Amino acid sequence: MDQLTNPYTPNAGAEPPVIVGREDQIASFSLLLGRLQRGRTEQSMMITGLRGVGKTVLLGKFREISLAENWVVLELEVSKHDEAEFRRVLGYRVRTALLELSPRSRWSERAKRAAAILRSFSVSVDPAGSLTAGIDLEIAEGYGDHADLGLDLVDLLVAVGEAAAEAGRGLVMLIDEIQFLSSAQFEAVIGAIHKVVQRRLPVTLVGAGLPQIPELAGDAKSYAERLFKFPEIGSLDRGDADAALASPASEEQVSFSPEALRAAFELTGGYPYFIQELGYAAWSAAAISPIEAVDIASASEVYESKLDSSFFRVRLDRATALQRRYLRAMAELGPEPQKASDVAELMGRRSTQLGPTRAELINMGLLYTPQHGYAAFTVPHFDRFMHRAMPEGFAD
Repeated sequence: MDQLTNPYTPNAGAEPPVIVGREDQIASFSLLLGRLQRGRTEQSMMITGLRGVGKTVLLGKFREISLAENWVVLELEVSKHDEAEFRRVLGYRVRTALLELSPRSRWSERAKRAAAILRSFSVSVDPAGSLTAGIDLEIAEGYGDHADLGLDLVDLLVAVGEAAAEAGRGLVMLIDEIQFLSSAQFEAVIGAIHKVVQRRLPVTLVGAGLPQIPELAGDAKSYAERLFKFPEIGSLDRGDADAALASPASEEQVSFSPEALRAAFELTGGYPYFIQELGYAAWSAAAISPIEAVDIASASEVYESKLDSSFFRVRLDRATALQRRYLRAMAELGPEPQKASDVAELMGRRSTQLGPTRAELINMGLLYTPQHGYAAFTVPHFDRFMHRAMPEGFAD
């Protein structure tokens, strides 16, 4: 069929033609904004899940909802920055948010105070003042200048929240890959959100990241479990998976046979990103509507090759030889979470010898720990890929 009309979007974070199976999270976010607009408090959110389940897509949807409600959106994708770089990046985003609240020429006293605190917050990493260029205000001495990220971020977000409240608006912080925050950064962010909640200010945070987020948040601040909801999203059930595949095609007057939908679900496991990749490949493989199971089978090789060369390979390429063998040994044991001792035994080593390797893989975001002593892949179907990538096994 014509590729120009192919409705599928197999790109990182790209919103698919239809978002299904995420109605609860969207409703929770709308409730969060609605309550804050009325001066009520509501738990912020940390969305967790494996790679490819649509966390970034949900953040994009939340951005759309926020803008429709006239809220200012601060978006940040976390990299492993030290404190200085984190301050710099966050400072730029807050500057943009202040300018979106109102033009500088119409800033109220609260907005000016927030800008002055921003200057204090950023002066240690931007002594030349390029970050706050055009903001002709003295730094706010005693605010945002404690040389402590937690204290300084509290001062900054409280000031921005007060300026937003005065303008009759609010600030939504959308932070992707939040698991890559250092413990000190995570603690500072959670502490600042805690303070704006106490002040009933219209500031909220939605983070998105891998399944270890609840544990990391709890380690950072003991009250995190009361400050946030931690919705976990995963693969779609059969009905939603069928809708995610069939609905975009129907807009182009193309349908799938029941057998094709069944075959697609078996191949993708209902994971949203995989559905988009398979849909894109099946559209090319099929000559006419309806798309049949034979078209799914024909597309499966292209689908698998595309995932191997991009979605999977980009992660494996960062691993050392020993790390790869560890991943391959885990795959040998199966897709479920695996005990560290079982992996070590399979590799003919002791757990203590492989402990650093396992920790490195967790730090890289390739594994997470669903419970003490166990590790699991952060990427769906990664065990299948490892068998294809290393058919010779995990031997030295």
